[in-house]
Amino acid sequence: MAAISYEDIVQVPKALLHDHLDGGLRPATVVGLAAEVGHELPTTDPQALGRWFVEAANSGSLERYLETFAHTVAVMQTASALRRVAAECALDLAADGVVYAEVRFAPEQHLERDLTLDEVVEAVLAGFAEGSAAAAEAGTPIRVGTLLTAMRHAARSQEIAELAVRHRDAGVVGFDIAGAEAGFPPTRHLDAFEYLQRENFHFTIHAGEAFGLPSIWQAIQWCGADRLGHGVRIVDDITPGEPPVLGRLAAYVRDKRIPLELCPSSNVQTGAAPSIAEHPIGLLRDLRFRVTVNTDNRLMSGTSMSREMALLVDAFGYGWRELQWFTINAMKSAFIPFDERLRIIDEVIKPAYARRLAGS
Repeated sequence: MAAISYEDIVQVPKALLHDHLDGGLRPATVVGLAAEVGHELPTTDPQALGRWFVEAANSGSLERYLETFAHTVAVMQTASALRRVAAECALDLAADGVVYAEVRFAPEQHLERDLTLDEVVEAVLAGFAEGSAAAAEAGTPIRVGTLLTAMRHAARSQEIAELAVRHRDAGVVGFDIAGAEAGFPPTRHLDAFEYLQRENFHFTIHAGEAFGLPSIWQAIQWCGADRLGHGVRIVDDITPGEPPVLGRLAAYVRDKRIPLELCPSSNVQTGAAPSIAEHPIGLLRDLRFRVTVNTDNRLMSGTSMSREMALLVDAFGYGWRELQWFTINAMKSAFIPFDERLRIIDEVIKPAYARRLAGS
């Protein structure tokens, strides 16, 4: 079988479930928006700024990592800025071959210039619509769904959950909580999750990244999460051996086909995995967990969906069959209606990979 190149991977359709809007800005856009609002950056050279974001995220310092988001969020405080960032996000993902994406952001972090929560959401949705239309005209169609995120250390999750449901027919497809796991368990937001379940609304929870099995257990068994944001620490409940032995929680996650939103490069940056080659995604894929591949923060990780897949090809020797499996897993796990998911799988993903498999 011929080696799969990065350029080959760009050409095939991909599905993305875990991507943060404030973690994926173009460096040049950060520079331009910062100049408009008078925000001071480490450098105003776009290329140098892009390197700074990656280096800060790789520093091993939580303070420096968080500082990166302080700069992106600071320039996303007006409707025009939010719309521009969202439009560029859709275009960038589409140019990378992503045909379906769920992009998340926390509306409560964009209120410093007197926008209301609804105005924030409306601006982002308008940007995604604009970018998707432009991508379609360019011959790279993309379907973008939006997730609204509540910060787990704050107390606005019920308000954000209601906001998400209010905009469910306009492009918001799900809800999420994010932020530091330790000391801020998902059960603090139980009222919001119970409300979402009553409204028949989808939600994922950041769990099992920086913390561990208790966070995953609470997210699933107490809160009822449809998916796990990261969930990489489920490997802590698997005992190595021939064959590996799954604990009760790991077995439940696999048996219930609960999707894991794994983000290889980001997981290495945050210490959730020692390296790409040693990332638990290899074991979890071999054990047939519902594994998906994601970008998390494209700016901070200097990455894309194609790059994440290329890294896995290099580390684990994956071929087109495995890349198709990851892609279909993601599409099966999306928060859009079943018939839409099936159409993308049957009409877009499978034919494209079938051509690659036939030629390999």
